[in-house]
Amino acid sequence: MQFTAKQISEFLDGSIDGNPDVAVSELSKIEDGKEGSLSFLSNPKYENFLYSTRASVVIVSRSFAPTQPYTSTLIRVDNPYSSFTILLDKYNEAINAQAAQSGVDKLAFVHPTAKIGKNVFIDAFSYIAENVVIGDGCKINSQTFIGANSKIGDNCTFFPGVKIYHNSVIGNKVTIHANTVIGSDGFGFAPQKDGTYNKIPQIGNVIIEDDVEIGANTTVDRATMGSTIVRKGAKIDNLIQIAHNVEIGENTVLAAQSGISGSTKVGANSVVGGQVGIAGHLTLAKGTQIGAQAGINFNITEENKQWHGSPAQPLRNWMRASVIFKHLPDVEKRINLLEQELKKLTAELEKNTIHNER
Repeated sequence: MQFTAKQISEFLDGSIDGNPDVAVSELSKIEDGKEGSLSFLSNPKYENFLYSTRASVVIVSRSFAPTQPYTSTLIRVDNPYSSFTILLDKYNEAINAQAAQSGVDKLAFVHPTAKIGKNVFIDAFSYIAENVVIGDGCKINSQTFIGANSKIGDNCTFFPGVKIYHNSVIGNKVTIHANTVIGSDGFGFAPQKDGTYNKIPQIGNVIIEDDVEIGANTTVDRATMGSTIVRKGAKIDNLIQIAHNVEIGENTVLAAQSGISGSTKVGANSVVGGQVGIAGHLTLAKGTQIGAQAGINFNITEENKQWHGSPAQPLRNWMRASVIFKHLPDVEKRINLLEQELKKLTAELEKNTIHNER
């Protein structure tokens, strides 16, 4: 597929500096650009690549002012990153359309009571249990398991090895990557007098709303009672643990290796960095931003605040503390010197006191 700079500019509502008829047929990073490719410049750190790239067309901001000669045709837009993302989406849709598959592979198992929508693809070695409902346009890749009475919306994609336990409810346009588990038992055990633990039955389910994407090797536990809920638009990275009865707010982003303990509610539009630990039975306000490796063990009531450190503290406090941490070895040396000086002064004082008494 080939498109001219003019066609792309019209699609993005941009303006052109250079040849409007130059054609491109692929997308590239600006540092790897070659003739016939389209790239973008959003981060000023990459500006130097604009002057050496061979990309035929580069998307830049309307305010960008080059400081050296360049050979590419520029398309000026309000937000280069967002515009390039739109093109990536369209390119991905075109690729997927070309490779679209439908139907049930002969090596897949679909229970006779399951209801399968239109244009659904179910790959080999997948298992669809009784009373499952799968909406239109879904793509179920190899070795996916969907447990009894689960409901899947339209246009969902489950990559190889996804496991969805019974009674799960998944909305429209949900993407779940390889080996992720939805609906495994919550971690509930009652301690006994003899030191053993009795398992608490986990009879709830998991609800995942529309437009959610979940990365690979992530686990979302079913509720003890009620539902563990991932609200619409949430984006969840790889290797994340979401415990029973947790609620993830709309359009919240969770980075890899984070863990959220049971019954905690994370507000809408929050951002949780990598390796963050959040204790159970907490409420985090809307727009909360948590830096990597932070530990949260208290409710956050103020909206749109940044938190860092373990235990976490407001960003400004954490930055001040970080400056002090860096100087602790020097502070220790100064304290040791002061202690030595104090000992000398004390010894001198005692000596003079004894002399005066004589």
